[in-house]
Amino acid sequence: MEFVGHFRRLTRVQRNTFIACFLGWSLDAFDFFILVFCVSALATQFQTKVSAITEAIFLTLAMRPVGAILFGLMADRFGRRPTLMVDIIAYSVFELASAFAPSLKVFLIMRMFFGIAMGGEWGVGAALAFETLPAEGRGFFSGLLQEGYVVGYLMAALVYGTLFPLVGWRGMFVIGALPAFLVIYIRTKVDESPAWLQGRVSRAGKSHLGKDVFSHAGIFIFLVALMFAFNSFSHGTQDLYPTFLQKNLQFTPKTVSFIAIVYNIGALLGGIVFGTWSERIGRRRAIVIAALLAIPVIPLWAYSRTVPMLALGGFLMQFMVQGAWGVIPAHLNELSPPAVRGTLPGFAYQIGNFFSSRNSVIQAKLAESRYGGSFPPVLAWTVLLVASLVAIVTWSGRERRGADLSNTN
Repeated sequence: MEFVGHFRRLTRVQRNTFIACFLGWSLDAFDFFILVFCVSALATQFQTKVSAITEAIFLTLAMRPVGAILFGLMADRFGRRPTLMVDIIAYSVFELASAFAPSLKVFLIMRMFFGIAMGGEWGVGAALAFETLPAEGRGFFSGLLQEGYVVGYLMAALVYGTLFPLVGWRGMFVIGALPAFLVIYIRTKVDESPAWLQGRVSRAGKSHLGKDVFSHAGIFIFLVALMFAFNSFSHGTQDLYPTFLQKNLQFTPKTVSFIAIVYNIGALLGGIVFGTWSERIGRRRAIVIAALLAIPVIPLWAYSRTVPMLALGGFLMQFMVQGAWGVIPAHLNELSPPAVRGTLPGFAYQIGNFFSSRNSVIQAKLAESRYGGSFPPVLAWTVLLVASLVAIVTWSGRERRGADLSNTN
């Protein structure tokens, strides 16, 4: 009922804006996670190791900072709404191009360009959403918006389980081009950020980016460190988990899809629960609790061998991982300087993501070289280390819960 109540309090414009930003992030994640489910198939197609295919994940993540700064600058100068439309078209085009890659080299290049487009969506969409939404219920909407990422993972799992045996990996990437149609909805239903429009006159002829980033270097560095920990937490538990189920346990696409659906439902619920809870107990406290509660779940999540136990372990792990993540959209926008809110949160997010971008490659190589291709020890150590890091870095920072996001000056 609280869910319905929050949405009823929104105006039509606010509701349409949130839906557009949520779908933009969901479909962006959908396109990314299609690759995660196809790692084994791609390794077979291009006759190479899993670790070689994970270079595509690395390139996607490593190029996201380029997209964050490029599309962030566009958003601060030309507006959130047109920039979001351009970004969605861009990542859809490169997703489609990936389907027709004739070689691994070309595929890697396409994923690199996809990464640039993917990197722009989060910061632009979050700025548009939180500059349009009311301050009341921001924690709830933060949790729900961030879990658009999980909804994308969930959609990828559903498509993989139902269509992969019919269309193969190339068909999966063709399906990934469908998000381009979201631009029609944004064009007809979504208004520009009122905060950006209000600040446009005072920004005319001025460039605040370099000055504001330099004058807020401390918070920028902190946000980068925070997002390094967070991206290591999410990608360390998500990117190779389907490969673990496929390679080590020999599960079929249908079984892998089922487990992924279950743990993504847990992730969605966790983001909403902890995001909403952060309105009461604070952003930092909610994040720390979620991160530390992931550690006791490790044995069930990484070392179970039956489908019910793996599904339960996955549900609980992603409930905690995305529980922590659910606080992040509001937390980062509240901490960021107003004049560069379209650029700084997304840029810090993606720079942190860049530093953690080789996570899947390192995990795959460790599993191949040290554990004979077994993923559980690598997954377990990853969670233990990065969950602790998330808690430590978060608690060392500050928060501005409920900050005014109604201006960009």
